[in-house]
Amino acid sequence: MKIVSEFKAFAMKGNVTDMAVGIIIGASFGKIVSSMVNDIIMPPLGLLIGGVNFTDLKLVMKSAVDSKPAVTLNYGNFLQVIFDFLIVAFAVFMVIKAMNAAKQKQEAALPTTPPAPTKDQVLLTEIRDLLKK
Repeated sequence: MKIVSEFKAFAMKGNVTDMAVGIIIGASFGKIVSSMVNDIIMPPLGLLIGGVNFTDLKLVMKSAVDSKPAVTLNYGNFLQVIFDFLIVAFAVFMVIKAMNAAKQKQEAALPTTPPAPTKDQVLLTEIRDLLKK
């Protein structure tokens, strides 16, 4: 029973919940980026380089024999994954850059002088000074 209660406390912490939300949103974002790469970016790029579909690029190492399929080195899929990664990395970079810029603007807008002490703080300071004497 102690393990169950410890796990419940762990799972209900804000950090774990935030992480789970981040993972789910990240997976969805990955699907969006994959679709953008496969459906929007790669077709024009393939057209520019002569109608080549990157996922179809492969090197046949051993031809198909009877019912056994050919052994191929699918370097086109590898290139596609590299393009996906570069686009995701650039998108994440741009999001973080925007967040940092917003954070810097927020920090610049904060007052540099500390706020004046409240009446209670002034009174407590006077009492402290009188007690020191």
